[in-house]
Amino acid sequence: MAEIEIRPLAAGEEAAWMPLWRGYQTFYQTEIPAEVSALTWTRLLDPSEPMGGALAWRGTEAIGLVHHIRHRSCWTAGDYCYLQDLFVAAEARGTGIGRRLIEHVYERAAAEGCSRVYWLTHETNTDAMQLYDRIAQRSGFLQYRRMLPA
Repeated sequence: MAEIEIRPLAAGEEAAWMPLWRGYQTFYQTEIPAEVSALTWTRLLDPSEPMGGALAWRGTEAIGLVHHIRHRSCWTAGDYCYLQDLFVAAEARGTGIGRRLIEHVYERAAAEGCSRVYWLTHETNTDAMQLYDRIAQRSGFLQYRRMLPA
């Protein structure tokens, strides 16, 4: 089995990223418009944007992705890092890749002086929650939201 490498997204990798991005959307039963996905890819690569991402590679095959967004907080001097999206291809789940992608974000956030890494998951995502409960603490907060007109 080929060694797993986690590395930041790079120009020219959109074709490797897109199937994972679509797989993530399928997992959460949503469909993001193609123009939004194209904009997301551009933002992920733009060094002036407070967001980034990484892919997990097994040889020449991308098998996992993570996206993160850095933002200010009223509670700390250091920024927070929101781990927005995490996805591992079905055939690679349970092999530690999700943990390695999260640890990549931990390392990146620490290097950038962030005070916290946090994320959300759906209450039905019990398999992932088994990992999350081992490597982070539940905050006890519930998310409320309201969509705004475009």
